[in-house]
Amino acid sequence: MGEAAADNPNRRDLEEGIQRDFSRSMSYGDYLRLDVLLAAQQPLSDPPQHDELLFIVQHQTSELWLKLMIHELRSARALIRTDDLAPALKRMARIKHIQHTLTDQWSVLATLTPSEYAEIRPFLATSSGFQSAQYREVEFLLGNKNADMVKVFSHDESAQAALEELLHEPSLYDEFLAHLARQGYDIPQRLLDRDWSQPHTTDDDLVQVFAGVYAAPAQHWGVYETCEELVDIEDNFQQWRFRHLQVVQRVIGHKVGTGGSSGVDFLRRALSLTFFPELYEVRTRIGE
Repeated sequence: MGEAAADNPNRRDLEEGIQRDFSRSMSYGDYLRLDVLLAAQQPLSDPPQHDELLFIVQHQTSELWLKLMIHELRSARALIRTDDLAPALKRMARIKHIQHTLTDQWSVLATLTPSEYAEIRPFLATSSGFQSAQYREVEFLLGNKNADMVKVFSHDESAQAALEELLHEPSLYDEFLAHLARQGYDIPQRLLDRDWSQPHTTDDDLVQVFAGVYAAPAQHWGVYETCEELVDIEDNFQQWRFRHLQVVQRVIGHKVGTGGSSGVDFLRRALSLTFFPELYEVRTRIGE
């Protein structure tokens, strides 16, 4: 019997060196705090609804990816502030992969049919993804500032404090413009001394600066590459927004959202928001 098992091509015996006793050693589950993580899925439906776990896991994993994105955005912003462009670009490359993962996740939630969602929706009460503090942190870091959003988190002192702090700090784009000014680019002073709590608006003089960069990429390679990384990030963000809209429309149609928004129409208006307007406007100027 033992020889038969040893000859079984579908059996893989443990190697002698593999750790088996974790009574005094840290295990995989210990390091990742899986006891806490896997206990965080607490469906509320009564009687229990099969698809509620999908809804919870989808949104919890999204929050984990948002946490990592905030970590990378803060680091990229700090590196640009000290003119360390190369490692900042590495951070941005990772951010783009996180964004792709977040967008791809919508395909899992899209398997939830309207009938299935109707069974769990009452248990969501007034909770909504609109209330994600981490999502707002990402938006603030990228430059979509909105003081009214800070008020939404009056019930959560730490989240409100984090957003209030970010509201009054330069965004990633603001730091990039300051970096350009330090490198000798003719960045208008009004963009360097502005009120950081306000969203950036299109500046024609800045478009001209970027037009010069795009007219001679080889002479401005680091700046040129950073511009394209920022465009990639915004493009990915818009794809995430659009995929979100599609899934919501597919699952609830034009119903009002659980958080009180107009639902699909509210999400559609977000598609007109832009973080880096000059980097899109400059494309009209190229070749003229």
